[in-house]
Amino acid sequence: MKVITVAGAPSAGKTSVITYTAKRFLDEGAKVAAVKFDALKTDDDRIYQEKLGIPAICGLSDYVCPDHYYVSNLEEVLEWGTRQKADYLFIETAGLCFRCAPHIEDVPAVTVIDNLSGFSAPEKMGPALALADAVVITKGDLVSQAEKEVFGHRVRIVNPKAKVFHVNGLTGNGSLTFKRLVDAWPQAGELTGTKLRYSMPASICSYCTGEVRIGEEYQSGNVVKIDV
Repeated sequence: MKVITVAGAPSAGKTSVITYTAKRFLDEGAKVAAVKFDALKTDDDRIYQEKLGIPAICGLSDYVCPDHYYVSNLEEVLEWGTRQKADYLFIETAGLCFRCAPHIEDVPAVTVIDNLSGFSAPEKMGPALALADAVVITKGDLVSQAEKEVFGHRVRIVNPKAKVFHVNGLTGNGSLTFKRLVDAWPQAGELTGTKLRYSMPASICSYCTGEVRIGEEYQSGNVVKIDV
């Protein structure tokens, strides 16, 4: 089974990119499954089920950090994908925190970013973009050719090693390139003992355990203050 992690900001087009790419695999007779991690609510698992007819599940982190929730459940979703006898398992992340990267060593990693996020967006995405194997740029139909080229150049500055290409989330144009790239990637083995490509944020403070009041007297644990 091939496992592909797909990260990116909310509404960047992750689900659309996966949907069009998965359809190409389904047209060839392959079995595809999808997992969506999110924070409070998502309909993406239903989109995968209804549009593609594939097995899909979601995990909502609720009050837990979505990135930590994601990592804590990777083994379980891999086992689920194996039970579905999937040839390809797409794992879509919540796309919230760019201090950390959900990408895993030896597991193909994709980050989706859209042209409308601003020219400075690539350098703000941190390891989620810098450590990806491939970067998919969406919403190119909403900007000029010059803007597309400038944005793509900025992506390549942040991650010069990644494969960078465009996919239209409305038409699926460009998804064939993504599909061919996935075809060339290796299958996943056991995830137990493998490592994230970058560490998660470290913080155990009063707000982690449910504190909602503002003020220094309510703060404890790992607290970092701004230099003013």
